[in-house]
Amino acid sequence: MSDSAKPKASSRRRFLTSATAGGAALAGFPMVSVAQSPISMRWQSTWPAKDIFHEYAQDFAKKVNDMSGGRLKIEVLPAGAVVKAFELLDAVSKGTLDGGHGVVAYWYGKNSAVALWGSGPAYGMDPNMVLAWHNYGGGKELLDEIYKGLNLDVQSFLYGPMPTQPFGWFKKPVTKVEDMKGVKFRTVGLAVDIYKELGAAVNPLPGAEIVPALDRGLLDAAEFNNASSDRLLGFPDVAKHCMLQSFHQCSEQFEILFNKKRYDALSTELKAVIDYAVQAASADMSWKAIDRYSKDYGEMQKAGVKFWKTPDAILKAQLAAWDKILDAKGGENPMFRKVNESMRNFAQRAGKWQNDTLVDYKMAYNHFFAAKK
Repeated sequence: MSDSAKPKASSRRRFLTSATAGGAALAGFPMVSVAQSPISMRWQSTWPAKDIFHEYAQDFAKKVNDMSGGRLKIEVLPAGAVVKAFELLDAVSKGTLDGGHGVVAYWYGKNSAVALWGSGPAYGMDPNMVLAWHNYGGGKELLDEIYKGLNLDVQSFLYGPMPTQPFGWFKKPVTKVEDMKGVKFRTVGLAVDIYKELGAAVNPLPGAEIVPALDRGLLDAAEFNNASSDRLLGFPDVAKHCMLQSFHQCSEQFEILFNKKRYDALSTELKAVIDYAVQAASADMSWKAIDRYSKDYGEMQKAGVKFWKTPDAILKAQLAAWDKILDAKGGENPMFRKVNESMRNFAQRAGKWQNDTLVDYKMAYNHFFAAKK
């Protein structure tokens, strides 16, 4: 290139740079859009910071944060950081919090129908089947209808099938229904009504308050959820006998809540990120639960905790109690009847398929691991 051509090339470069900048301005400042700050949300769970349930809440938030590429950032605080555990739903609805993590059964006091998602035998459905009913059998629409009827401005997602919860922690094993008479017991949701039918005096305390109440004698016995949570909350320090298997909460799941205004303001793309993060977190939670719960179950056995199968007579008494509860609650609450009928219809179809299809896994386990005679 000759020296005489250089000024023209330089001038041309300046023109192109100027034109590009001008085009960017006319196009709506895309560089400014890219540089916008991420959307930040402050959440709270209904769980103590050390509980694995709070870890599940953080796991979900991390999936959203990572999948959104940092465009949406959720921070999850433990129970009590902003409001008490049982106040979470109202706090999210009012916008005091942008979202939260808990269980539907905690809102039992607002409408007894919501407890059907977490309490009782669910017509023989396991927790994953209840989630199938919720997502494909009409449950989601019914829960949205309940929240709308209560003037709660929330967007709800259910996920995370919980394994069957223990009947409870006791000072000594429970061998018959009569052993429950007068026992000061902790549970939540419609499980409160089940244990009352068995004769217990029930106090629905949040998770963080259970073990201190047991230690001070305010409770005689209690249930919370699983081996990992129970161990971390300190149940083995105040009771040495845990009764396994129960119908009071055998099919429960978690709830993710968003303030609806904040959720509706999100882009379609970010809403899709949340939807798929819910599904991913549901699977991940169920896998992590199997790993962690089985480890903590073994560690508590090594530490001297005795685990007992709840006698069939007590399990049958729970089912009989549930019949009474369904009649009573259905008679006083039309929405309860509506939810219950929807769940029952789905369970009758899906339960038959599952019971006819699934092999007896216990037979295989015993073949390989049970002591040979």
